Amino acid sequence: MKRSFIISCVLVLMCCLLAACGANSNSGANTGADAAGTGGSNAQKEVTIKLYQQKVEIAEQLKVLKDEYEKTHPGVKIEIESVLSSQYGTKLKAKLAANEMPDIFNNGGFSDMDVWADHLEDLTDQPWVSDAVESAKVPMMKDGKLYGFPLSLEGSGLVYNKDMFAKAGITELPKTLSELEEVSKKLKAQGYTPFVNDYASVWDLGITIFDSFMAKVPDTDKFIADLNSGAATFAGNDVFKGLPKYLDIAMKNGNPNPLTTDYNTSMTMFATGQGAMIPAGNWIQPLIDKINPNIQAGLMPMPVSDDADFNKNAVYTSPTVWVVNKNSPVKEQAKEFLNWLVTSDIGKQYVAKEFNLIPAFKSIKADSADVGSIGAGLTKFSEEGNSLPMQASKMPEGLYTEIAQSMQKYVAGKSTPDQMLAEFQASWNKLKK
Repeated sequence: MKRSFIISCVLVLMCCLLAACGANSNSGANTGADAAGTGGSNAQKEVTIKLYQQKVEIAEQLKVLKDEYEKTHPGVKIEIESVLSSQYGTKLKAKLAANEMPDIFNNGGFSDMDVWADHLEDLTDQPWVSDAVESAKVPMMKDGKLYGFPLSLEGSGLVYNKDMFAKAGITELPKTLSELEEVSKKLKAQGYTPFVNDYASVWDLGITIFDSFMAKVPDTDKFIADLNSGAATFAGNDVFKGLPKYLDIAMKNGNPNPLTTDYNTSMTMFATGQGAMIPAGNWIQPLIDKINPNIQAGLMPMPVSDDADFNKNAVYTSPTVWVVNKNSPVKEQAKEFLNWLVTSDIGKQYVAKEFNLIPAFKSIKADSADVGSIGAGLTKFSEEGNSLPMQASKMPEGLYTEIAQSMQKYVAGKSTPDQMLAEFQASWNKLKK
């Protein structure tokens, strides 16, 4: 009897223990289900997306946009580093050498895409691809695949102060180098400095000015191929014969100390009326508006010769391209951020209204008030068929720096027009592949 009682107690105790274990197991299962139901937020590790970009003009807007994204994407942080275009390439290579590559970064396409091909994620299957403007995708296409996210469309030429032009009695924009010189005389007679020259910036010399000439060479792709084969030279090209003449006009009618005037200084000078014209593009709109919200700026093609018909085109391009590092451990989160940027209401608002850029997506509409007076002028050139694609991304890697140095040497009076063009040729021959 006693033995039976003990056995019964043991059996009851075992049943209790089994019930308790079952309860604990169910509790654990519910906890896991709850976590899954809330996106696994308790189990997820916080990730950081590193964005390295060269549009300093939208650096502040990106910081605010980052905060908006992080509010709706718990567990995801975005670190943004913005640097000047002239420093961007060198610093990106330093990051690569230090094994500190960003997750999202800029790329110029064409030859620049080839340089970084081993680091570019294929974005062909992304939801936004069909909405992107076709011309904006071209620089980042290879073998039928898309490797870049085109944020905006941009273009360059000579940005000018509309009020200064009006007060100087200039009713027609100059279409030739001779007319540019006459316009400069009228501006000086009114007490204005015609040009802001920021020749400390290799970017503005080697890209903005140089490419205004390169883009206007008839059949540019053939010219580039002929430069590579030795069948053509800069000295023998009629368009590039106008480059020294342009520099002479700008130097004669520009600010003192152009070789020590950098990009940021030039923006302040132009925005505050210390010069009537500056070689630039619609990307400067946010900067000059911040300095002087009342400025009325326009865009005109940079004259490269005395042929008016030949000078009617502005340079139009899509240089603001972001790419995803295919070796990044957070590349999926990086792609999700880019998709959000052009599909969410908040993202679209920033692209259309806060960045002052021309969106590269068909569904994102921006009017002249959104893109600014410079962007509106650029859009007009494009709609009239008076635009040309930028060629800088087709140049040999590192060329623009050497081109700029040769131009700096010329404006300093240390070389002749022939010597400058010969140096262009030597740099091309050295860097071509």
